Amino acid sequence: MKKIAIMYDFDKTLSPRDMEEYSLIPHLGYENPRKFWNEVTALADRNRMDSISAYLYLLQRKYEENGEPLQMDAFHDLGRAVELFPGVKSWFGRINDYGLEKDFMVEHYIISSGMSEVLEAVPIAKEFKRIYACRYYYDEHGNAKWPARIVNYTTKTQYMFRINKQVLDENDDASLNEYVKQSDRPVPFARMIYIADGFTDVPCMRLVKEYGGKSIAVYNTDDTTARRLHRDGRVNFTAKADYRQDSDMETLVKQIIDSMYCQEVLEEREREEDSHDQ
Repeated sequence: MKKIAIMYDFDKTLSPRDMEEYSLIPHLGYENPRKFWNEVTALADRNRMDSISAYLYLLQRKYEENGEPLQMDAFHDLGRAVELFPGVKSWFGRINDYGLEKDFMVEHYIISSGMSEVLEAVPIAKEFKRIYACRYYYDEHGNAKWPARIVNYTTKTQYMFRINKQVLDENDDASLNEYVKQSDRPVPFARMIYIADGFTDVPCMRLVKEYGGKSIAVYNTDDTTARRLHRDGRVNFTAKADYRQDSDMETLVKQIIDSMYCQEVLEEREREEDSHDQ
């Protein structure tokens, strides 16, 4: 059975806020999380740092200064407390069932600059084939010591090629870099859907769109960013982050699956025509 891959950012795509804002940042004494993010920006600017590595460093340092090293358990507790947009919990089963009606196996992936440790503990973690996100290296006491993996707006595209070739192990670079004809890749870009909320996702949105897949910019209450992404040609569609049954998002994704099914039918007919001419 052929596969469709749906890839999601997480913060403000499946969840209303940045995951760190639920408890990690408030626990450090920040009443307004924006103050922490402003410090991240200042640190990155001052040291010519990648913004994601700056945030990982600052979060770890702030916890150590507080006398309580950042530990994996803190992330897992946070994951269980993260809020989700309406309909998310039942979304995957509904979309999977619809895909099967069209002879597709739908696989879901997260590609996020958030924390793997948090995402692996959210109630919907089991719905994803893979979760690609940032991760710390921990010492023998379980204390975070160093970023083990950094996923920023450009490195996100690496994971799309992993999904495209089905080389899903993050440490398998040799297989990822082997040449594979487009026609032999298990999940072609034309059967990919990328769902995200902002400008940090532009490389992924544009890559999927350019290679024949579909990208969707989501919004919660204000669609200004989503509309701009569409106007600038970065995405195919916009939709409100409402994943409930019969929502605009569900209708749109089902229509995309319908179009992928029709394309597969036409390509099969074309192959049959070509074989008759040989």
